[in-house]
Amino acid sequence: MEGLSVADANLLMYLHPSKSRNVSQSILRELGSLLFKFNETFDGVLLAYDVNILDKQAKILSGVHPYFGLRLKANLLLFSPKPDMLLEGKVVKLSQESIHVIVLGFSSAIITAENIRGEFKYRTKDKEELFASKSHKRHVIKVGTMIRFLVKR
Repeated sequence: MEGLSVADANLLMYLHPSKSRNVSQSILRELGSLLFKFNETFDGVLLAYDVNILDKQAKILSGVHPYFGLRLKANLLLFSPKPDMLLEGKVVKLSQESIHVIVLGFSSAIITAENIRGEFKYRTKDKEELFASKSHKRHVIKVGTMIRFLVKR
């Protein structure tokens, strides 16, 4: 699927001296707080990471709160969809005006009626909402269906 990328990053992380007892756990906790949130620095959503500490000794910063800085080398898995990318998701809700999709289990997308191909018509069959193709009988979109779509914005 498009939108997924692996990036090598050189990071500088600042930790409070109270976290110096278990530095590796503090680093993992800090990076863990960035998971599944959009980050402008990475220009996407951080999905996974693998980190290595480059410095064996930290540099202490002077100031009111003396933090110490550590250089890290990290491999990051990022999700950053751009316009005209092809994504795949699972339909979770249908209405006459839209199709609601979950991408990668955490990100939602909405396909509005004007962006649904003209060959698909909204119907209810046995109290089940679906979009059925006029040209192919077996082409239906209903809750639980995996669909591919282009990102508009």
